[in-house]
Amino acid sequence: MAIQAHNEKAAATWGSGGAAYDRISECIADAIEHMLNRCEVRPGERALDLATGTGWTARRLARKGAEVTGLDIGAGVIEAAEQLAAAANLRIDFRVGDAEQVELPDAGFDLVTSTFGVMFASRPEAAAAELARLCRPGGRLGLVTWTPTSTIAGVFQVMRPYMPAPPNPAPPSPFEWGREERVRQWLGDAFDLQFETGTTVFRVPSGEAAWELFSTGYGPTRTLLAATDRKEALKRDFIAFHEAHRTPMGIAMPRDYLVTIGRRR
Repeated sequence: MAIQAHNEKAAATWGSGGAAYDRISECIADAIEHMLNRCEVRPGERALDLATGTGWTARRLARKGAEVTGLDIGAGVIEAAEQLAAAANLRIDFRVGDAEQVELPDAGFDLVTSTFGVMFASRPEAAAAELARLCRPGGRLGLVTWTPTSTIAGVFQVMRPYMPAPPNPAPPSPFEWGREERVRQWLGDAFDLQFETGTTVFRVPSGEAAWELFSTGYGPTRTLLAATDRKEALKRDFIAFHEAHRTPMGIAMPRDYLVTIGRRR
């Protein structure tokens, strides 16, 4: 499937974590399960997981009996997703593709999901339109997104001084997907929407362990580390941010999220 020209850099970024990205998904497995529980996945239904990464959510959908397609912009994570599904003896149709222009049929799915994925599309209106187009009338939508006040938004603030200047005009913040009013703006005409908030806790032994996880498995951090000439300063600031959430047993960082459940009109 084709990647649009303006998303080629993002494709390289998100694909760069490869199989190591699955460790990122493991840390948010409870938030993913929160959304899936609200979707009430049924055996035999057609499910699409957009911006699937290494396919954690797609595998959970398959284990619940759905016929699953998983799509992501990053070739590296899709290759890993295929290997992980095969190792788990799960049949999932994984594809490289652009969430803003998906080469799949209208109304082709009973359930469309995205877990901390489609929120990072550079053109959110286009991604929202695809979510609506791909879901059949009466079908369901399930999203999990980070809120603007979450500590994940704080992680991006830590990385921001080391990033190149954004384009002008800059795209909307991905964390706008964590605002109910913005999601209603983008999806409310096509879906009857319900919302629920939650908090997942990131638990690692140390800030150093958090850095190792993100700098190897999380595309934006990994790519930024490779590009910046201030590597030690980036590492220092990243570790310090996580060490602020130290307990006597290690790091315990709460991360707030929004679950969006929609019914296609």
